[in-house]
Amino acid sequence: MHIRILETGEPPAPLNRQFGGYPAMFERLLAPFSPKFSFTASPVFKGAPKPQLSEFDALLITGSPAGVYDGDQWIAEAEDLVRRAAKGGKPQVGICFGHQLMAQALGGEVRKSDKGWGVGVHEYALSGEASWMTPPSRRIACAVSHQDQVITPPAGARVLGGSDFCPNGVIEYAQGPAISFQPHPEFAHDYGAALLRLRADRTPKDRVETGLSSYKGKSDRELVGRWIANFFLNHAR
Repeated sequence: MHIRILETGEPPAPLNRQFGGYPAMFERLLAPFSPKFSFTASPVFKGAPKPQLSEFDALLITGSPAGVYDGDQWIAEAEDLVRRAAKGGKPQVGICFGHQLMAQALGGEVRKSDKGWGVGVHEYALSGEASWMTPPSRRIACAVSHQDQVITPPAGARVLGGSDFCPNGVIEYAQGPAISFQPHPEFAHDYGAALLRLRADRTPKDRVETGLSSYKGKSDRELVGRWIANFFLNHAR
């Protein structure tokens, strides 16, 4: 199963050198769950052409420092790809910016939250069930780093999980085989902590301290990775 990673941003330069880019993080997360997976990245934020539907079996949309409402041409083209992939029955998964992009592309509303920065490991309560959520869990703890949020999901979407800080944190869409997550399962804790330290000047001090402390605890990133792998495999053609 060939997964096209729509690369919509990259880590800050010093962290990119140390940890690699987002496609490498996703490959490390997902590859252990199936020998059937292969990956190609399309850095559309750098002007790479958007892939054709015939070039991939599944689509994975990464995080980004950009906002989905920024108005850049590559963002509009990525939204178009989301809609065409949904219409074409291609399974797709969005993470953070990808979560917001999918929601906006399919008719939802995204904006900068008045709650400010979400950082560290956040816990999400899961209120819905799906066949790919195996093994099941009623809660997940995962790294987050965002200000923007999905405020209103698209029509027909099913919100499967969230938190008081981010109510629309896990969404399953009605328009096609598509799901998205606000948290970052691809972020290992050492990367998440390093990113938070690097961005400490833009985040309230108490949130930085709480966030760094949370990276010393548990994470369900591997469980979420398994769910994403299950979702792709369930829709393999």
